[in-house]
Amino acid sequence: AVRAAGATWPVEVSEEAGVRTLHFGSEWVQGAMRIARPWALELDYTRELMAALLLRTEAEWPGWPARVLQVGLGAASITKFLYRHRPEARLDIVEIHPDVVAVARHAFKLPDDDKRIRIAMGDGADLVLRPGPAYDLIVVDGFDDQARAGALDTVPFYAACRTRLGERGLLAVNLLSRRRDYRGSVARIGEAFDGRVLAFPSCDSGNAVAFAAEGAPVV
Repeated sequence: AVRAAGATWPVEVSEEAGVRTLHFGSEWVQGAMRIARPWALELDYTRELMAALLLRTEAEWPGWPARVLQVGLGAASITKFLYRHRPEARLDIVEIHPDVVAVARHAFKLPDDDKRIRIAMGDGADLVLRPGPAYDLIVVDGFDDQARAGALDTVPFYAACRTRLGERGLLAVNLLSRRRDYRGSVARIGEAFDGRVLAFPSCDSGNAVAFAAEGAPVV
């Protein structure tokens, strides 16, 4: 494993059976990339997050999503997928950990394209609460070294996300629970979105994915 120094918690990269994984000094996998397919979505939950593209089809909403906000960069799997498959989209990312961006570029092939990929360092909850542009898609996938979402799993945060979504906007959230029970998180999202929430069951890794909609329905 390679450890990035000077971090609030250690950023570690390891490889096994052709898959490179990101960890924050614990057993929890924060992202993964199959080395032979760096643009593919390796983890099940990342594929489920990108089911958002099925809920807002190109035929119905041409050019969707034009602008995306990602809270949490991780191994840049979602960033790379959208960069390749939605070539007109602008991708804004907020990442709290100072070493994650460098590791994503060095070990996970994050593209260096300032015209389409804008990365801000800071707390995602704080950024969403500030005035700013409207987004078609907000993807929330942020955890600390103990797999805790903190302020990113609260009603005020989800309500703030709703205010930052445009008419066709979707919120996609990765929910991780050690108890494999995501119902509390889904209830909080539903409270912020007046019940306009759809959740996928938890997969073997303990991840579950929820979608919430502003404007056009979620389904």
